[in-house]
Amino acid sequence: MLSLLDAAALYIDRFKGIRISTRPDCIDDEVLALLKSYRVTSVELGAQSMDDTVLLANDRGHTADDVRKASRLIKACGMELGLQMMTGLYKSSDTLDRDTAEQFIALRPDTVRVYPTIVMRGTKLGELYGQGVYRPQTLDEAVDLVSDLIERFESENIRVIRVGLHDSESLKNNRLAGPYHPAFRELCESRIMLRKAIRLLTDRPQGAYTLRVNPKSRSKMTGCKKSNLIALRGLGYEVTIQEDGALSQREILIQP
Repeated sequence: MLSLLDAAALYIDRFKGIRISTRPDCIDDEVLALLKSYRVTSVELGAQSMDDTVLLANDRGHTADDVRKASRLIKACGMELGLQMMTGLYKSSDTLDRDTAEQFIALRPDTVRVYPTIVMRGTKLGELYGQGVYRPQTLDEAVDLVSDLIERFESENIRVIRVGLHDSESLKNNRLAGPYHPAFRELCESRIMLRKAIRLLTDRPQGAYTLRVNPKSRSKMTGCKKSNLIALRGLGYEVTIQEDGALSQREILIQP
């Protein structure tokens, strides 16, 4: 840790600060004082779940209470707090994942990252998957849940700074199963737009409508392979998308 901080210290004047990620059980007052002396401004905790049964089943080696204690210490010393969660872990469920999100919100982090669980070759989870003991989320299940979580966090003014894993050669070569997609966040944002459109259209008679959206949101409103337009058509709404630069990126206006 010190060797990495010493290397970063040579360049710190060019940046606002340093962001680090660590385990919840690695944080105490002594560590935070040291980090602050190196001008670390943000600490992210790999919490993953706030259910102790899930944490134990996945050999995380820490408890939910470790997350709470570390979060309080980080905020008390004036650093930005980030929390990372994984959906679809072994022994977890949508209900437990939503509860993790609510417990995160109660801790008032500045940022969160959400990662659906991917099964990798050569891991214990890979063995459980091979034995048929563990069933990973499907892509659609993960998108449905994580899109909900994004909206929930944002409704509490908590920034979601990452959704899904970065693409990498290791991921390509060693992934056995799980809801990976190189544009996972785009899929979630698209699902959010679809839900908004459905809410706007539900009380209107079936027929043709124009949805006006920000130019940057056109592809999200259209959906992957026009999936959103197809879904709306299935509900009886023939939709045309029109770009409107005056709208925010998630705003939708509707006209017959």
